[in-house]
Amino acid sequence: MAPVSKPHGQDTRPHGHDVRGHDVRGHDARGHDVHGHHRDVSGGWLRPAVFGSMDGLVTNVSLIAGVSGGHGSAHAVVLAGLAGLSAGAFSMAAGEFVSVSSQNELIEAEVRKEQYELEHHPEAERLELAAVFRKRGVDADLAFEVAGQLSRSPDEALGVHVREELGVDHNELPSPLTAAGASLVTFAIGALIPLLPYLAGFSVLWVALALAAVAAFVGGGLVSRITDRPFLRGALRQLLLAAVAAGLTYGIGAAVGAVVS
Repeated sequence: MAPVSKPHGQDTRPHGHDVRGHDVRGHDARGHDVHGHHRDVSGGWLRPAVFGSMDGLVTNVSLIAGVSGGHGSAHAVVLAGLAGLSAGAFSMAAGEFVSVSSQNELIEAEVRKEQYELEHHPEAERLELAAVFRKRGVDADLAFEVAGQLSRSPDEALGVHVREELGVDHNELPSPLTAAGASLVTFAIGALIPLLPYLAGFSVLWVALALAAVAAFVGGGLVSRITDRPFLRGALRQLLLAAVAAGLTYGIGAAVGAVVS
C-alpha cells in the first residue's frame, strides 16, 4: 500500500509540538520544562520560613544543651525551652514585620520620587532610560526609539525605571504579614523539635540532640533542594552549624554551672 502523502503545508507534528519536538505547552518530548518557568519568589515567605525554622531549631537545641550542661533539672529544661520558643517566635515575627515594612516603605518613597521625575522632567528621564539600553548593547537609535515608546505609557515607563534603577518590581513587594507569619510559625516548629523528648518524658539530653541533628540534616538538605543545590551539601552544613552552636552553649552552661553551684 503506497504511503499517504501529506498535503503541501500540512503540519504533521504531534499536537502541541514545534519543529524541535518541544511541547509548546511547556514541556519537551521527555516531559522536561523547556520554557524555564520559575517559582514565585516575590511573596516574601520563603526566606523568613527557612530562616525561622533553622533559627528555631538551633536556638532551642543550644538553649536546652546549655541548661543541661549547667545541670538544670528536666523541669528547668522544659521551662527554658518553652520560654525560648515563645520569645523567639514572637521576636522573629516582630522583626520580620518591621524589617519588611521598612524596606517596602523605602522602596515606595523612591518610586514616588521616580514618578515625580517622570512627570516633571520627562525628556531627561527618557534620555536616562535610553542610556541604560545603550549600556546593554542596544544601538543608539534603537535605544532612543524604545525609550520614547515606553515613555508614552506612564505606568510602563515607571515600572522600567524602577526595575532598572532600584532592581525591584514595586508591584510585587513582599508582604510584611506573610513574612511575619511564616517566621513565627516555622520558628515555633523548629524550636519544638528538640523539646519533644522532654515533653514526652525522655529527659535525656542525647535524645534531644539526636532528634535535633536529624531535623537539621533533613531541613538543611531540603532547603538545598529547593534552591537547586546538592542535598548532602546543605544537610551537612546545617548539621555542622547546629552541632557547633549546641556544643559551645553546652560548654558555657557547664562552666557557669560549675561556678554558681
